[in-house]
Amino acid sequence: MGKEKITDQAMYDFYGKMPLKRAIPLGLQHVLAMFVGNLTPLLIICGACGISGSEEFAHLQVCLLQNAMFVAGVVTLVQLYAIGPIGGKVPIIMGTSSGFIGVFKSVADTMGGGLATYGAIMGASILGGLFESVLGFFIKPLRKFFPAVVTGTVVLSIGLSLISVGINSFGGGSGAKDFGSMENLLLAIFVLVVILTVKHWTNGMASNSAILIGIIAGYIAAFVMSLVLPTTGITADGAEYTKAWVLNWDKVAQASWISIPEFLPVKPVFDARAIAPILIMFIVTAVETVGDISGVIEGGMNREATDKELSGGVICDGIGSSFAALFGILPNTSFSQNVGLVTMTKVVNRTALATGAVFLILCGLVPKLGAIVSIMPQAVLGGAAVMMFSSIVISGIQLVTKEKMTAKNLTIVSVALGVGYGMGANTAILAQTPQAIQLIFGGSGIVPAAMVAILLNIVLPNDKK
Repeated sequence: MGKEKITDQAMYDFYGKMPLKRAIPLGLQHVLAMFVGNLTPLLIICGACGISGSEEFAHLQVCLLQNAMFVAGVVTLVQLYAIGPIGGKVPIIMGTSSGFIGVFKSVADTMGGGLATYGAIMGASILGGLFESVLGFFIKPLRKFFPAVVTGTVVLSIGLSLISVGINSFGGGSGAKDFGSMENLLLAIFVLVVILTVKHWTNGMASNSAILIGIIAGYIAAFVMSLVLPTTGITADGAEYTKAWVLNWDKVAQASWISIPEFLPVKPVFDARAIAPILIMFIVTAVETVGDISGVIEGGMNREATDKELSGGVICDGIGSSFAALFGILPNTSFSQNVGLVTMTKVVNRTALATGAVFLILCGLVPKLGAIVSIMPQAVLGGAAVMMFSSIVISGIQLVTKEKMTAKNLTIVSVALGVGYGMGANTAILAQTPQAIQLIFGGSGIVPAAMVAILLNIVLPNDKK
């Protein structure tokens, strides 16, 4: 299977041989789908630690954003091609995880913020990544705890949690002063209509590059809008703001052409207050990675993931997170956004995904390229995201229904989604619980849904024949 095959259906074959002129646009749409999500967690945690928005740390933040792109590209290549046991050889794009945001923010609150706190997060991430990589070696004996009904429930939870993210982008992005404005909604709808039109009324390369074409069309539409519509607005208190759909070309002009990623921009600190909760989250993210790999293999290849693919994928997740921390970056894990893209397009070709990884590395080395992508209006991304993220839900349903829906399986899915996902998605219900519970279960429905599904699969008796 390791040999590359030359076939007309190369884009649907992981090992298929594909010319670069066809691979590049397919890889580029993966980068566009995850670019903003790859940087956002870093900005949030820098803010929580108090190292953003000041002249003192301006250089550090630019350095970290650059490193985030470089590291995501390198770790993706390892996941695609594997180095020994590191890497599952699966069509997964790796990026900065948003699943750790809740834990990291809590650590920042507990330790008081500052550069030392950020260093403690990096130190804990180094150890946590190594811990997760060890778990990866034991996937085979542990896999009995992850039948299709459990991994399918996890994938369902991932898709459900991302739909709200997609809709937020659809409206212009959380925090935008013109969130939900007609301009944002019309721009997002335009992108979605272009994607649907290209996807279903064209064939071949155009159809499979529908996301990229839709996003480029959205860029052009935003540029035209800036020529004919007001680009600024006035808040209720009289302050002027720039509307969310406006392309910020100044950011591109100010970006440098060449810059080398900086190793150890933040000195790691090993503090038990950060290590304990972050280690727990690495167990959870291993379960999420199993779900992502299961979802992408089911959605893109119409089969179940093998033990070797799951093991290599989780090991890469861990080693990649430790590697990222050495560059001052939050844990690098499988990117659920791109699972949705693979599920929707069925394009699993390794060469195509690798071109996306190379482009990420170039963005890390050539900041101007990164700046061009980073100015993409959130509404443009939202027009593509709502469709991609919903397709993850479909992959979850396909996984769940691979097995007969017995009374036990129905109970696992319904309770995990109803109680587990519902509890995690509505964090107010956990406000009176101990902080440790809030750290583990709050912020995302994925974690509690996964844990409930695993527990029920273990304790519920098998159905009588």
